[in-house]
Amino acid sequence: MNFEEKKHQIKRYDLSEDKSLKAWSAADEYLLQAFTDLEKNPNHLGIYGDRFGFLGCYLHSFNPTVVFTQKSQQKAIGANLKAHNIPMLNFSDPLSPLENEMDFALVNVPKSLELFQLFLEQIAGNSSEDITVICAFMTRHFSPKLLQIAQEYFDVTEQSRAVKKARLLVLTKKKNIVKKELITSLNYNNQDYKQYWGVFSAQHIDYATQFFLEHLEIDDTDRCILDLASGNGIIGNEIFKELPDAEIHLMDDSYLAVSSAKLNVQGENIHHHFNNELTIFDDNTFDLIVTNPPFHFEFEINIQIPLHLFKGCLRCLKKGGNLQLVANKHLNYKIHLEPLFSSVEIIAEDKKFIVYKCIK
Repeated sequence: MNFEEKKHQIKRYDLSEDKSLKAWSAADEYLLQAFTDLEKNPNHLGIYGDRFGFLGCYLHSFNPTVVFTQKSQQKAIGANLKAHNIPMLNFSDPLSPLENEMDFALVNVPKSLELFQLFLEQIAGNSSEDITVICAFMTRHFSPKLLQIAQEYFDVTEQSRAVKKARLLVLTKKKNIVKKELITSLNYNNQDYKQYWGVFSAQHIDYATQFFLEHLEIDDTDRCILDLASGNGIIGNEIFKELPDAEIHLMDDSYLAVSSAKLNVQGENIHHHFNNELTIFDDNTFDLIVTNPPFHFEFEINIQIPLHLFKGCLRCLKKGGNLQLVANKHLNYKIHLEPLFSSVEIIAEDKKFIVYKCIK
């Protein structure tokens, strides 16, 4: 099967109803072409930012290590590998030492430049001296900061010409650097919340989350609670302060978010889940579900994912239980929530955000 035939069989696996969205970008194609043109046969190849497995499927014969950041990413790559009858690849998270020392890495540059730096930090600490790193990005997403970060880790940083509005950054001659601290700290309500590089809202506690916490309605009868898309765990932890005897579950699709939340929220009745689906919970489990649901996925907007989560919330709530969520007003979630829940109430709003309370 040639490349043009093969690439169209890679699926997104993300609930998107937009048929124009593909499971790969021009940046992925450019990465693959550059690697092929170099005719390299690396001893150990690392792949970063392969959202649906386009690179992993095509380069599986090199037995690469795929570094994932989301559970949904890991599942999508696995599904595409299975669909092509390809054995499972080696997976690793971006915080752990790699089993093998890389001598080549391909990086699809993420939207978060903090996450890009985390990738380079791991590459620098788990690679041979002669490693080559090829990074790809869409030209419209270029930032001078991208180049500055790359130059912290490599002496030679060469940009390519643009192809299909994508560009490459080729990094060679790795520098000897002191390993950096991978955690930042944000303060809220007289508490420092730690989070790893690449977790959403790196400079301050997200404004929507702050608005949500100011208006959240909790009750002493809420005994089993889920903080969905929990990020660094701030919402779950603020609830824990009010209801220290409640059973609180925190779940996020991001490995880095879950790892951060584990630093911030601890207790006998605290449970952390690295997952993107509510199928891990039984029906009628929770008295309360709280969420600041994601709708940005890298450079795309996709509200199908939060809408799917709302349906899962309905199943997992006890009768009379409630879902409370904060959202940007322009998303107009109310028209989607009202057909699902017996009551949908707006409990707070300002010019930008709105907080809903939805009762089962």
